[in-house]
Amino acid sequence: MQDALAIHRRLLAHQIHHEIVRLPRVLTCFDDLPKVLGVPARTCVGVSVFETTVRGVREPVAVIGSVATPPKPAGVSALLGAQRVKLASAFLVNAATDYAAGLVGPLLLPERLTVLIDQRLIDGTDPDEFVYTATGERSTVLRLRAIHLFALVDAKPVDLTGHGRIG
Repeated sequence: MQDALAIHRRLLAHQIHHEIVRLPRVLTCFDDLPKVLGVPARTCVGVSVFETTVRGVREPVAVIGSVATPPKPAGVSALLGAQRVKLASAFLVNAATDYAAGLVGPLLLPERLTVLIDQRLIDGTDPDEFVYTATGERSTVLRLRAIHLFALVDAKPVDLTGHGRIG
């Protein structure tokens, strides 16, 4: 399973300034980040994992987005042309991402996993602004500049507003 130490090592290897923040209380899921940290929800980044069925093939898809505007199954379905999209079970999240369910971070996701990033997150975030994201652990979060996060994630930018454009 991925954790704060693995993320810290990856960021050090890329010489990215960051901070692993120890939380005053534990997280149950990334949706709790704004409340626990006392920061705006738009500065908190989460990863939602969906189980999709496209042309009879079921596979997980991870979507990186803001906690303020989380991706909806209908938007993912319209984008992918999927017959069915639902939030993935905890078992599937754990198996597909190598993170604990509810605490999936956008870094170090497996190459075999389809990863999308909500264009609204990119457009609505100042590149120099600090953002917070889960580390896979209940007691820590990662703080780094948005520009570094966007540069390091291996994800395809997509429009989840219903227009169905892939960037």
